[in-house]
Amino acid sequence: MISRLSDDRSRAAIAASIERRRVDTRGLLFKTVLQSCLVITLALLAVLLITVALDSTDQIGTRLWEFLQGTLRSRSEDDRLGIHQGMYGSLWIAIIVAVLAFPIGIGAAVYLEEYAPRNRFTSFIEVNIRNLAGVPSVVYGLLGLALLLNGQIFGLDRLTGGSSALSGGITLAILVLPIVVITSGEAFRAVPNELREAAYGVGATRWEMIRTQVLPYAAPGILTGTLLSMARAVGEAAPLILVGAISGRLGDNPGLFNIRALTDQFTALPIVITSWTVQSGRDAGFIAAAAAAIVVLLVFVLMMNSAAILLRNRFEKKRG
Repeated sequence: MISRLSDDRSRAAIAASIERRRVDTRGLLFKTVLQSCLVITLALLAVLLITVALDSTDQIGTRLWEFLQGTLRSRSEDDRLGIHQGMYGSLWIAIIVAVLAFPIGIGAAVYLEEYAPRNRFTSFIEVNIRNLAGVPSVVYGLLGLALLLNGQIFGLDRLTGGSSALSGGITLAILVLPIVVITSGEAFRAVPNELREAAYGVGATRWEMIRTQVLPYAAPGILTGTLLSMARAVGEAAPLILVGAISGRLGDNPGLFNIRALTDQFTALPIVITSWTVQSGRDAGFIAAAAAAIVVLLVFVLMMNSAAILLRNRFEKKRG
């Protein structure tokens, strides 16, 4: 009875001290600054999106289908003006990046996290991968120029056709490869060691442990990282300029799934947007065309992100 009364008095004393605790002025100030930064960021993003959406109404609101099927033109008043060629280039660049960068990057992350010994050489490789993720994109463009266009190594220019969508896709796959390795590695590190030990405890081999435990648990993080890297690749312009993307008029208008056109001259949505923005100085009508192309590119990126969210939720449910 006495101990219970003592415990009640202790709880009352603690509650009273909590009620009388001093106000954390610095903490409140820090919280206010963070909230202000969030509000400013969201406001700037909203202004940009609203401005682009309003500017794009002249094209998307009146001739959406014609705009999607049209080609590059020298005048904004041309009824055949559109982004079909840019959509073709961006679509195949995204496919090439997914086919090349994702399997290689995830495989490299699996080896570094699950197989490679922890020594100085492995640490050296990991440091260099992180450094490569911070290299400016124009440097990768120069690498693509030397490797795929000038044919300095193994005559790769004959394989890719020189300035082509294939060259652009390979260059951007190299660009995002370090990001895929880093994000996948972080996802593997988040896997609890208990899962690995449990798999070994029931007699699983290392590969069976990785396939049945590590990969399913890390899948949401891997998907998030790979889709973020895909969004960066689709939005890059500098490397594509260096590997020969066309900013002027192209001769033909290939079908979106015409594989034969991969080795021909190409353009992409970021190049189209850049070119039309520059041309808006002499022809104001290109402002609406560039804004409409930005909207299409944003929709494409949002669709990829939505697919990643759906797949991530599905894997998380299975993991739960």
